[in-house]
Amino acid sequence: MGDALLDGVDRAVSDVIAPAARVVDSEGKFPREGVDALARAGVLGLTMGTDCGGGGADLRTACAVVERVARACGSTAMVLVMHYAACTVLDKHAPARVRRSIASGEHLSTIAFSEPGTRSHFWVSECRAARDGEHAVLDGPKSWITAAGEADSYVWSTLPADGAGTTTLWFVPAATPGLSEPPRFDGLGLRGNGSSPITASGVQVPAEHCLGTDGAGFEMAMGTVLPWFLTMSAAFSIGLMESVMEVTIRHLTSTRLEHLGVTLADQPLARSALGRMRVDIDRTRTLLESAATAVDTRAPGAVVRPLEAKAAAAETAVEVTDRAMSVCGGAAFRKDLGIERRFRDARAARVMAPTTEALYEFIARMLCGLPMFEFRATA
Repeated sequence: MGDALLDGVDRAVSDVIAPAARVVDSEGKFPREGVDALARAGVLGLTMGTDCGGGGADLRTACAVVERVARACGSTAMVLVMHYAACTVLDKHAPARVRRSIASGEHLSTIAFSEPGTRSHFWVSECRAARDGEHAVLDGPKSWITAAGEADSYVWSTLPADGAGTTTLWFVPAATPGLSEPPRFDGLGLRGNGSSPITASGVQVPAEHCLGTDGAGFEMAMGTVLPWFLTMSAAFSIGLMESVMEVTIRHLTSTRLEHLGVTLADQPLARSALGRMRVDIDRTRTLLESAATAVDTRAPGAVVRPLEAKAAAAETAVEVTDRAMSVCGGAAFRKDLGIERRFRDARAARVMAPTTEALYEFIARMLCGLPMFEFRATA
C-alpha cells in the first residue's frame, strides 16, 4: 500500500469515520460521510484494475484498509467489505463505464446473494431471470443486502435465464425500476451498515449486465467473490479486536484503586486476561495473513485458508470482546468507552453467511473428500 493512500485512509478514519462512529451506531445511520471520505481518498477504487483507473491492489492490501476502518467503525468497514467483494466480479465483467466509475470513487456497489428461501445457503438462488429480447427480467426477494438503498448497484444472483448451470450474476443499478424500497435496519450490531431486504419485481436490465456467462455465477461467486469476502471478514474482526485491545489497555493503566494506590493493570488477573487477548489476536492475524497470501499467490491453501480465517476470526472476536467487557467491569457497559459497541458488532461475523458452523462443515467436507456444497433438486 502506497504511503499517500495509507495517509488518506488514516485521515478519512481520524477526521470523519471515528468521530461519527457513535452516532452511526446509536442512530442506526448509514455512514455516508465516511464512505464519501474513503472515496475521496481513493479507497473505493483501490482493487479495480489499473486499466480502468483503479489501484490494482491485491487482497492483502484490501484487508489492511478494512482493518484500519474497522478499528474505528464496524458498520463502515462492513460496507467496504461488501463493496470490495462486489468489485471482484465487476472488475472482470462489468461494462467499461461502470468499471471507470468505480475506479474513480464515484460508485459504491454491494453483494445481493442471500435470500429468505435459502437463508445462509447463499450459493443457491431462487430468484428468477427471463430473457426479453435485448433485456433480462429479474424477479425475487433478497433477505440481506448491506448498504441496501445506499449503494449505487447490486451484484444480484438468480437462477440461469436459459436453464443451464446453477446461478447467474447480474449488475443491477440501484435506480432500476422494480426494486422495492428497503426498510430501515434496526439491529443489535453493525447498526449503520443498512443491511435490509430488497425484492425485484419485473426488474429489467440490459443483457450486457449479465456478469460473465449465464449459468456460471456459482463458479464466480465461489472462486472469486468468496475467498475475498471471507478473508476481508477476518480483517474486519481483527480490526474490532485491535480497537478493543487498545481501549482495554488504556482503561487498565489509567484506572486506579485509590485505597490500594495501584491501577487495574497492577492486578494479576487483569494482566492475565490482557495477555490472553493479545495471544488470541496475534494467532488469528497469522491465519489471516496466510489466507491473504494464499489467495494473492494462488497457492494450494487458497480455498481452505479463507474458510479457516473467517471462522477463527469471528469466534475469536466474540471471545476477545467478551473478555474485554469482563476485565473492564461496569465501565465497559458505558457507551463512551466503545467496548460494548465492538462487543455487539463482533457478533455479526459469526452469523453472516457463511456462518461459523457452515464454515466448519465446509472444511470437514474437504477433509473427507466430499463436495463442499450440496444441491438438492426442488420439486
